[in-house]
Amino acid sequence: MKAQRIHIIGAGLAGTLLAILLVRRGHSVRVFEKRPDPRQTGYQGGRSINLALAFRGLHVLRQAGLDAAVMPQTVMMRGRMVHDVDGRQNFLRYGKDDSEVIWSVHRGRLNRALIDAAEALGVRIEFNAQIRDLDLDAGCFTLQDADGGRVERFERLIGADGAGSQVRQAMVAAGSVTARTESLGHHYKELEIAPADDGSFRLDGNSLHIWPRGGFMCIALPNTERTFTVTLFLPASGETGFDCIRSPQDARAFFHAQFPDALALIADFEQDWTQNPESPLSTLYLDRWHHRDRAVLLGDAAHAMVPFHGQGMNCAFEDCLALLEAVEAEADWETAIARYQRERQANAAAIQAMALENYIEMRDRVDDADFLLQRALERELAARHPERFVPRYSMVSFRRTPYTVALARGSVQRDILQTLCAGKSDIAQVDFALASELVHRRLEPLHD
Repeated sequence: MKAQRIHIIGAGLAGTLLAILLVRRGHSVRVFEKRPDPRQTGYQGGRSINLALAFRGLHVLRQAGLDAAVMPQTVMMRGRMVHDVDGRQNFLRYGKDDSEVIWSVHRGRLNRALIDAAEALGVRIEFNAQIRDLDLDAGCFTLQDADGGRVERFERLIGADGAGSQVRQAMVAAGSVTARTESLGHHYKELEIAPADDGSFRLDGNSLHIWPRGGFMCIALPNTERTFTVTLFLPASGETGFDCIRSPQDARAFFHAQFPDALALIADFEQDWTQNPESPLSTLYLDRWHHRDRAVLLGDAAHAMVPFHGQGMNCAFEDCLALLEAVEAEADWETAIARYQRERQANAAAIQAMALENYIEMRDRVDDADFLLQRALERELAARHPERFVPRYSMVSFRRTPYTVALARGSVQRDILQTLCAGKSDIAQVDFALASELVHRRLEPLHD
């Protein structure tokens, strides 16, 4: 396809990365962002500051030539450190060794790096740009900025403006898209663990820490400045819900009962609790991602998901690469965005489902004996049959296996594990001859 003139709404992670990829291929790109420039105003804390960068997301950054700039801002996480109520800790490695890890990255610093890279390539980003009266068919919107209001015309529009996307809302109003949001019924709130007096981490700095409590949990992700971002996930209401915690003192008492070792590390607990918002969690489903040949959605604007597989950013980055490849491969824009939707929509639905499943695993199962036995057997089968038995987490986080394939194979593998572990309490009791027969009969070799 010949070079396109493209407008992107949203200068978050997906919007700026897509702009970089498109400009590198010769397209003309302008980006509009309603928020102020985060390089000047800083980044608002308290709302999912930390993200988990996985192999598939890193692959896209490499395609954009950004991995060298981004990786020094990350902290390697080798696995989950599970904290019992009595303070005992149990480490569960994600992969076979340090070649299979994920990376904690600060959303604000990553966003600023992408903005810098985009502008260095000549992308014009307009901040404090409020979009009004978006008319998809006429190809125009009113732009409200510091200079007043003006009409901006576009040929191709990409909505990378997050879960509250104005572009998506315009599509819904035009009747081209049907949107459905399912609330998880759980909310989250963030707090912070400061560095130790000597500047080191107060917890293991290469782990994602989890305090599972059955029905709710706390997690902590490391930052490069040796802090941890702590996130509490609770039901919105009920006996252990946010609505029962009416004051910082109530919150402290709750943490003292449920997460005493974490509480001891949060120096400014009452201040964090008061200042940081309580935010809902939900999943967004759309029947369609584009409006004729005029506009298309990606990232959270198309498929916002709960954060429990750490794949929201990685999935959005894959969207960017898939859209670019479709634009490059097809002769016209309409065919390209239809191809992009065919490829990505089912994969987005698959990771949305796995993210919901992973919440149950993280809060309810990581300290369960049956789960731990199955995890041990999973690692053993992966070592014995590496070409066929690939753990679902590995397919999602350490490979570029399509999410649909990971979901389907993961279901088969879970059934194999449950069959082999039924009535067992130790991996030595497992029938490995039967295991080999099941793996070879039910799983084809995996090729990404």
